[in-house]
Amino acid sequence: MSTQNSTRQKLIDAALKLFTSLGVTETTTKAVAELAQVNEVTLFRHFGNKQGLMLAVMEESAAFKQPGELLLIPAQGDSLGEAVAQYAIAFLQSVAQAPELLLSLIGEARHYPPQNRQALSKGINEANSYLAKYLAAAIEKSPNCGLAPEKLASMLLAALLGYSVIENTCPEQQLWRDRTEFIDDLVLLLKAETTELAINDLPASVVHEILHRAKKAQLRDYALIYVLFGSGLSKQEIASLEKTQQINESDRHLLQINSRQVPVNQWIMGKRYGSYTRNPLTGWLRSRTGEHPALFVNDAGLPMSALDIDLCWQRLTENLLTPEGRSPIIEQARQTWCVEMLSKGMTLENLSMLTGLHLSKLQPYARRVKEKLALEQAIDLDRKS
Repeated sequence: MSTQNSTRQKLIDAALKLFTSLGVTETTTKAVAELAQVNEVTLFRHFGNKQGLMLAVMEESAAFKQPGELLLIPAQGDSLGEAVAQYAIAFLQSVAQAPELLLSLIGEARHYPPQNRQALSKGINEANSYLAKYLAAAIEKSPNCGLAPEKLASMLLAALLGYSVIENTCPEQQLWRDRTEFIDDLVLLLKAETTELAINDLPASVVHEILHRAKKAQLRDYALIYVLFGSGLSKQEIASLEKTQQINESDRHLLQINSRQVPVNQWIMGKRYGSYTRNPLTGWLRSRTGEHPALFVNDAGLPMSALDIDLCWQRLTENLLTPEGRSPIIEQARQTWCVEMLSKGMTLENLSMLTGLHLSKLQPYARRVKEKLALEQAIDLDRKS
């Protein structure tokens, strides 16, 4: 090892020791230099400032090397769950080597000056980026995972950091018996997320009957069902909408959902429901008397929650059965819209952008469309016989 590398490592080891015993806030660069038996100028030459030193400790100390080294190789195993478990074990084992460092980094963060917070944020963001790359290959082996690698990495890091804090501050906690049980639960949750979605889109006759019942009920119900079948939004997304998030022009009607826009279709399962400027939704908005910004309000004039929307659906579909002999559930409205869009020629990539769903989550929809097309082809062939 060169003298330069040896000095750098001495400074990192000294900083780790002081961060662990005194905390990041109370540790000074002068104290680190003295413990490493170098002058403070040497510390600045290697790391620039205390923030650079803190990042180096996070990246290079033995406490974090094990999961870091794991990221240098592709995720092992035949499933995403195995890859997650592999990383979780390595992460928790590494943190256990110096738990006080983690507690100091996180527990004192609100007392840090802006530069230290930026350094900590940079370290977390970089760790998330590396972890996402590690998980990407494993996600390819799990086509039903609806999470992008970056989102899965964020969730995994947050869970592991949270567990580490609980484990090292609450020894009598009864949430999990040990790390093994925690990791097992983490993998079980992931399996639930990656379980293939069963697509049960509704036939046109059922869709039009629900819309007919809603029209006979009241304007709000008619508009609500129209949005469910005309835009493919979930009940949670609809509950979050405000009046300013709808854009209706002569050639389009759109709803703004966070950073994406979705169309409100005037044609639903082969039947036209008004125009872009005059339809059940615009009719409901013109009838509104209250000033509340929510797009949909209940009878008391308050924003409709996801539960309110679900109860409205149940009321309108009472005693109505699907061809399978079951009551329609509200999630089938979105499934029906997605299948209809794909059947009309929309690509999976475009549907992903409109729905916000990962491409892998849309694969079951593509198979459902192929099933329907195969059935129609079989029927046409029989007719021509």
